[in-house]
Formats: sequence, C-alpha cells, structure tokens
Amino acid sequence: MKIFINGKYLDEKNAKISVFDHGLLYGDGVFEGIRAYNGRVFKLREHIDRLFYSAKAILLTIPMSHEQLVKAVVETCRRNKIRDGYIRLVVTRGVGTLGLNPNRCENPSVIIIADKIQLYPPEVYRKGMAIVTVPTTRNLHSALNPAIKSLNYLNNILAKIEANNAGVEEAIMLNAEGFVAECTGDNLFIFKNSQLLTPPLSAGALYGITRGVVMELAREAGLAVAEPNLTRYDLFNADECFLTGTGAELVPVVKIDGRVIGAGEPGPLTRQLTSQYHALTKVSGESISD
Repeated sequence: MKIFINGKYLDEKNAKISVFDHGLLYGDGVFEGIRAYNGRVFKLREHIDRLFYSAKAILLTIPMSHEQLVKAVVETCRRNKIRDGYIRLVVTRGVGTLGLNPNRCENPSVIIIADKIQLYPPEVYRKGMAIVTVPTTRNLHSALNPAIKSLNYLNNILAKIEANNAGVEEAIMLNAEGFVAECTGDNLFIFKNSQLLTPPLSAGALYGITRGVVMELAREAGLAVAEPNLTRYDLFNADECFLTGTGAELVPVVKIDGRVIGAGEPGPLTRQLTSQYHALTKVSGESISD
C-alpha cells in the first residue's frame, strides 16, 4: 500500500508521523472520509470543500490548494489500484511541542490513505439493524461545534462504547436539550406519512455529504423533506428509519431502544432511496483512470 504524506508516496511500513505531531498529542486536526465507486471518487470536491471549512474553523492552514488535494487523492487511489474503496484524508496541525500552543507547529501535515472498508456486515443492509439511545450527549456548539470534522472524536467514541456495551452496532446521541442529534458516525433519517425527516444541523448533526445527497434524491423522487427537531418519541413511532454516512452508505434501522420500527424490516421508501443512491454512485465522481 502506498500512503501520501506531505507530497510523498510511502510504503505502509515507512508511512510515519512524529510523536510530537499535535494531531496525535491533542487530536488537533481535521479529516474527511471519502468513497470511490466504479473507478470514480464520489463527491470528492464537496468533501474537500468541507475539509477547508473545518480547517478554517480551527484556524488551521492547509498547505495545499483545493486542486492539489483533488489530484493527490486521485493519484493515491491510482497507486493503490483502488476502484471501489475508502479514502481517509487527514490534515494535522503538524509537529510541535508537548505544550498546547498551536503556534509552535510550523508545518501542517497532509496524509491520504486509500484502502477498503466495510463498516457493517452485509446482513445488516438486508435485514436492518437495532440501535439504542445512549447517555453520552452530543458536543455543545459552544464547546466544539459538531460541524467541525476534527480528529478529536472522543465524544463519538464514548457513545460507541456505550452502544457496544448494549450489544448493538450503533447509537443515537441526543443534544443537551434532549433532541436527536445524530448517531456516533452517521446521520439519522425517519419516514413518517411518506415525509422524510432528519434532525437539523442546529441540533448537533454533522453536515453530512451523504445526508445532503439523500435529501436531494428524495426531493427528485417527489418526496417531502423536512428538518424538524426530533425526539425519541418521534423515532419510536416512525414508519421507517435509516442511517447515512460515507462509509456506511444507507443502513436500514428496524429497532430502536427495543421498539420495532414500522414492519420490523427495511421499508419500501428506504429501499427506493438506497437504489437511487447506488445508481448515482456508479456514474458520478472524479475519474481515477489515467
């Protein structure tokens, strides 16, 4: 495997960063997870746009241009012969001191890894998954804005641990007001009376790329789409439920906190959107071919 680090393509065993990198020491950096399908990198420019937004929010200067990052991601896929896979694009504050001061970090680091990924077993997509609500709440906007896709994912990891302890793959995180924010790594959607509903970004939901694609596909299919504040009660009484994420794609949910959702199987509208999404990924994106 070839990994891009600061302009060089290194073998996996030689792909190293300093122990003084503030991305390692303090989670000081930003990242994107990106998918490749059928020889194309899906929504690459949108992901890089979001990377720059996250970096700006934490006053981190990315030492490459938008176009340079596009080319580097595509080239990393080529060198690893990736046609269907997952790309992790990381920008750290760079090497500094053991102190917090980010001004001691002179050169940010850019890392690109292109590999395979499978977040959930295939049967989850066929039969649906059970999820639970966990005690760990989503970060407050005033503490660490959930819109920033930072390397500090401890909030999500704590919630994931609680999901694992409950014997499920994924967990719902509420915000401080008790409204649904998102899951540990995915956005959440429900259908109620053929209307597609998802928590607003103001509730603590990430600006999900897949979230946006699914909402647009639903509108194109003539479905009503809204972003109201949602409670657990709304989820329990949904007709259908599913999760979205770049790595996860669309994952049907059939049980929440022991309550069966709808008919207890992936619903027809969820299946419809999943088919639309897969059709789009086959023909859209930056070409990896020479």
